[in-house]
Amino acid sequence: MSGTSTRTEDRIHLTVPEARALGEAAMRGAGYDAGDAWALTDHVLDAALCGYEYSGLPKLLNVVDAADFRLPRRPIAMLRDSGPAALIDGGNNTGMVAAYRASQAVIERARTHGLALVSLANTWMTGRSAYYCEMIARAGLVVIHTVASPPAVAPFGGTRPALGTNPIAFGFPTETDPLVVDMGTAAFMATDLQFRERMGLPILEGVALGPNGHPTTDAHLARQGTLLPFGGPTGGYKGFGLALAMDALGALTAAARPAGSVSGYLFVAFQPDLFLSAEEYRREVSRRIDTVKSVPCQESVSDIRIPGERAYRTRERLLREGIEIDLKIHKALRRLADGHLDHGG
Repeated sequence: MSGTSTRTEDRIHLTVPEARALGEAAMRGAGYDAGDAWALTDHVLDAALCGYEYSGLPKLLNVVDAADFRLPRRPIAMLRDSGPAALIDGGNNTGMVAAYRASQAVIERARTHGLALVSLANTWMTGRSAYYCEMIARAGLVVIHTVASPPAVAPFGGTRPALGTNPIAFGFPTETDPLVVDMGTAAFMATDLQFRERMGLPILEGVALGPNGHPTTDAHLARQGTLLPFGGPTGGYKGFGLALAMDALGALTAAARPAGSVSGYLFVAFQPDLFLSAEEYRREVSRRIDTVKSVPCQESVSDIRIPGERAYRTRERLLREGIEIDLKIHKALRRLADGHLDHGG
């Protein structure tokens, strides 16, 4: 740490280099090598810079709290390789490392073959799908990324978890920043739920049930119970249907994952010039975005905001200004950096 950080009573301000140094030191203290510590920190720091504090540095504490963290890890390996298609064994490595390596494989295969289908098994906690989709779209590719994760969400009308939060994300190259659409199929994000439980904060009404099957705003009870699919009491079947579709795509890894596991990740990416030149495609997508943004706003709305637009603006600002984290999170990360896995967070 450079010593330029500033504190209020319960918050601490960090420059971007300070935040990166803290995250990498914490992950090295937790036993990760320099390369994996960089990948983990880069992922969560980017989330923080995009304005998602709960997916930022606090998520590093989630990594060491996870049951999978205490299980043996093995090298990430290619189980099947047929040119454009590949099945990758994550080796029980943290998903923010394994999915980063898978994204690199996606880019390499799509550049070589025009398209890529890469599935990933035996990993956990991949973080924000937008991170990977932006990375792949900035390489000039169109990408779809799907996730099937462990049960945390009830089916529509149910009171117990059966499906994961199961996000789906897309990335499209444009003439400026990529268009990235990243959406979970649950009514509330699991990472935000874990953050709120850690900080003793309530959650929104109507997004979770407690262990007794009744609605709750208590984050701890919600973690013991279940999240609900997005769409509310009348439209939750939409979130449920999408979650089930993500689960079916995750099943492509069934031959590689342990019995009883439901986790599976899929990347589908291709070069636009399979259909038209890359320049024409970027221009066409940009034109469509301009058309959407030119629509007259409702009285209570000042601007038509494209998915990802706020995150890009926030990142640009916070790269200059730095980020804030809760002092409790900062202390826990410092304990990890000192080699104390009982970080007290």
